[in-house]
Amino acid sequence: GRAGGTDRRTIVRASGRPAAMEPETSAGSAEAYEGPPGRWADLERLTARGGNLVGPGFEPGPEVRQLLACDEFRVLVVGAGGLGCELLKDLALTGFRNVHVIDMDTIDVSNLNRQFLFRPADVGKPKAEVAARAVNERVSGANVVPHFCRIEEKPNEFYRDFAMIVLGLDSLEARAYMNAVACGFAEYDAEGNVDPSTIKPIVDGGTEGFKGHSRVLLPGMTPCFHCTLWLFPPQTKFPLCTLAETPRSAAHCVEYAKLILWGQERPGEAFDADEPEHMTWVYERAKKRAETFGIPGVTYSHAQGVVKNIIPAIASTNAVVAASCTLEALKIATCCSKGMNNYMMHMGT
Repeated sequence: GRAGGTDRRTIVRASGRPAAMEPETSAGSAEAYEGPPGRWADLERLTARGGNLVGPGFEPGPEVRQLLACDEFRVLVVGAGGLGCELLKDLALTGFRNVHVIDMDTIDVSNLNRQFLFRPADVGKPKAEVAARAVNERVSGANVVPHFCRIEEKPNEFYRDFAMIVLGLDSLEARAYMNAVACGFAEYDAEGNVDPSTIKPIVDGGTEGFKGHSRVLLPGMTPCFHCTLWLFPPQTKFPLCTLAETPRSAAHCVEYAKLILWGQERPGEAFDADEPEHMTWVYERAKKRAETFGIPGVTYSHAQGVVKNIIPAIASTNAVVAASCTLEALKIATCCSKGMNNYMMHMGT
């Protein structure tokens, strides 16, 4: 609905500024995206007529749907993992033609059970590039543009040029970074009121096993990520005395290698869980310590799970949360319905 009395479509139209497009892969045309008669019948039912459930400022007509497919309207998806694959598929099939995706990871064989845009032959390749190609090949006219890099490597102006940002992340640090970038765009008048044209809407989705959430952040109007950081559960911590003297589990051995041995043997060097050489080093030391104490269960994948606090992903949870995020993105872009006032929590158990 409304946020501070401002029409959400006014926000997204003002914030989605045209910019020079980067080189595209299998770029689709607007004509191809239009497709045969009836392709967008369901979407047209939402955007071509009014009603008592529409959002404020909604103006029914064919131009509402056409806005989603125009070259100047671009959406950025951050993350191309389990949730990101679902988001890319849903956005393309909901009428968002120009979608960019940024991800720094490459495909691992363990991803294939739920990240359905990838195949065995794709193992080792950049997730963003493979996911973009897969959607472009399967959705006629779609134009998904990949960016294989860290989010910090892009200048802030890169993010300014998108109408909205959709997060499919599994990291609090990455969310905090994107939150800071979006909040940095907001400009205020002398009375402290935010200029709607400077608001960069964020649709945030997250999953953890059978649990998930989706929410909309409008910097300057709604609580930002830092304001609600306390909602996330604290990460598991182990007493250092247990790690150093009486390890009792494989996780203790991994944490010992990361927290104690790393600082002793590689002082002054920052540990990066996304650096394969660093993870291999921790795994090898953890395995040696586990053998010394007769503790089974230390594997490379287990070490990754402990270091990155990875919880087994459930494909159905990703699908539900991505659908909710996509629906909120559609509401923001078109005002075809009132947006969520707070957030959605999914409990799949």
